[in-house]
Amino acid sequence: MLLTLEGLNKVYATTSTRVQALSNVSLSLREGEFVAVQGPSGSGKSTLLLAAGTMLEPDSGSVSVAGAAPYSMTANARAAFRASHVGFVFQQFHLVPYLNVFENVQAASLGLKGSDRAENSRVALLLEQFGLMDRYRHYPSQLSVGERQRCSIARALLNAPKILLADEPSGSLDESNSQIVLQELRRFSQSGGAVLLVTHDSRAAQTADRIVHMQEGVLSC
Repeated sequence: MLLTLEGLNKVYATTSTRVQALSNVSLSLREGEFVAVQGPSGSGKSTLLLAAGTMLEPDSGSVSVAGAAPYSMTANARAAFRASHVGFVFQQFHLVPYLNVFENVQAASLGLKGSDRAENSRVALLLEQFGLMDRYRHYPSQLSVGERQRCSIARALLNAPKILLADEPSGSLDESNSQIVLQELRRFSQSGGAVLLVTHDSRAAQTADRIVHMQEGVLSC
């Protein structure tokens, strides 16, 4: 399995409230599998994605990525592991506003070993793939919404990750750009990677091989 989540629990608590974001959540993804987690806003989908992506340690339970236990690593080791194994695609893109398209994609390789020439070549190939070569000097504010999302996907793919985690990646897009994004996720899974998509959109979820549902922190088939 590329991703295994076992018995995850996560609680957000303040002095006056207690929210069980994850309640004994277990899920596995193998190579080439595309799984969609569907549920309403506030159901725990994003918390699940962050825990799976090694960015938010659960209160209990275990996370295994490509056979490794990332939450047993130091913070620096986990960050390096995440950069080489996991790609993220977000609804709000999270592009760096003062970097151009080329630099935003290349930023994913910061801290990883490899020659600048190889990185530049890889960036150029991805920009060609996503129809962005003629925009490579443009900044995020100069791009359309669809171009920003394509840039974010190119960035997610730069380090050839084993897993793509996508949080409402088509939520801000029109139908045409939404289909492009979902097709790219499908292509990644067909090439042997694993995709975990969280969405409230049933049409987006239908792209996946398997759909599971989340409600109030509980995951069900």
